[in-house]
Amino acid sequence: MIERREFYINGTWVAPVTPRDYQVINPSTAEPCAVISLGSAADTNAAVAAAKAAFPAWAATPPQTRLAYVEAILVQYHKHEEAMAQAISLEMGAPIDMSRTDQAPCLPWHLENFVTAFKEMHWLKPLGVHAPQDRLSYEPIGVVGLITPWNWPMNQVTLKVIPALLAGCACILKPSEEAPLSSLLFAQFVHDAGVPEGVFNLVNGDGLGVGTQLSTHEDVEMISFTGSTRAGKAISVAAAGTLKRVCLELGGKGANLVFADADEKAVARSVRLMMNNSGQSCNAPSRMLVERSAYDRAVEVAAKTAAAIEVGPADQPGRHIGPVVNERQYEQIQSYIQKGIDEGARLVAGGLGRPNGFNCGYYVKPTIFADVIPGMTIEREEIFGPVMVIMPFDSEEEALRLANDTPYGLTNYVQTNNGARRNRVALGLRSGMVQMNMTSREAGSPFGGVKASGRAREGGMFGLEEFLEVKAISGWDPSSE
Repeated sequence: MIERREFYINGTWVAPVTPRDYQVINPSTAEPCAVISLGSAADTNAAVAAAKAAFPAWAATPPQTRLAYVEAILVQYHKHEEAMAQAISLEMGAPIDMSRTDQAPCLPWHLENFVTAFKEMHWLKPLGVHAPQDRLSYEPIGVVGLITPWNWPMNQVTLKVIPALLAGCACILKPSEEAPLSSLLFAQFVHDAGVPEGVFNLVNGDGLGVGTQLSTHEDVEMISFTGSTRAGKAISVAAAGTLKRVCLELGGKGANLVFADADEKAVARSVRLMMNNSGQSCNAPSRMLVERSAYDRAVEVAAKTAAAIEVGPADQPGRHIGPVVNERQYEQIQSYIQKGIDEGARLVAGGLGRPNGFNCGYYVKPTIFADVIPGMTIEREEIFGPVMVIMPFDSEEEALRLANDTPYGLTNYVQTNNGARRNRVALGLRSGMVQMNMTSREAGSPFGGVKASGRAREGGMFGLEEFLEVKAISGWDPSSE
């Protein structure tokens, strides 16, 4: 049993003021694998005080010096890549091969992209040729609270902590209590990189405790949160009293528009992407909309592909999917599957209960529903598990209407070999991102959504700007530059 009860505050590991043990569960076995402590208001206040004291000097630190500290964090990661992969696999159930190739490497990928953007940053620049005495100064917003989820832990920690540090902010990280081990390892990277005391702090806790304390704290200037839309709304309300900036990256219900002329691998590729990470990704293509002339064949291929996806323990090598994160998540997914059956959707793969061979652990069968009707619960709500719904459309206009008829707006997908149609549909979709023919977004492209998916933009220059204020200065003396 791993015991990690301490928090990282003001450059050192400290015991909680009032210990409150919390068991971290290994989702592969449903057994405890670690014990942490959940923080209290006293712990949160200590972390905020440390960050507040450290902020002036850190904000005044030359950008190149801040960059050097961040690059030193990357050096620490490369010394401990396997430990990070193992921690993520244990705490949230990502199969170890996936953890090594996809989960843990989120840290170097995003960090290096931020470094590239940072080197192109102009901290003081002219307003324009029409205003020779006006300048724009980009300055850190201040002390920031960073609240991260369990499903892609290092992805979200890196997308928040690294731009905050580069921007000159001091921060307090509250990782998910469901998956804290990777963040505790990250905190050690920060410490070993020599980042000055108080600039980075970590307090474990739950949303009602430390999360709310950070959201309402008068000395926290900004909250950056990734998680459910429900929690995002609560954070917005909590933060309103102090008028702090709130950046939210929330849920999704991505539409995947598959036209009849899409390539023959489009459907199978879509199913595999949906089931990746056991369906626990906010940008998963969970609603497949298929042109009617290709619909029957698409349902057949989707069912066959899902049935061939293996499920297994996180510590087992291979290309299988692992369990979902905890019992609550498992039961919620089961209730959605039952709801789909009750509302009349056609179950073509998977279904209720654990896969054959499993009598413990939070394993879910890769599940496909066809003939889904707009308005069904499984069509409207984010399931956050390996469950895909399929429905037909007859025209491009109908496809857009169905795709946009959702409270969410994170990622949508378009699959067609007609370039003009692809471009038209991309511009007509209401979402922060559109991925066409499963072409990945390039380095530096912003990640974020609209509507109930939140309005944040993370990654690259856009992610840096989230942590900066713009000061407008007039009467500048150009001769003194």
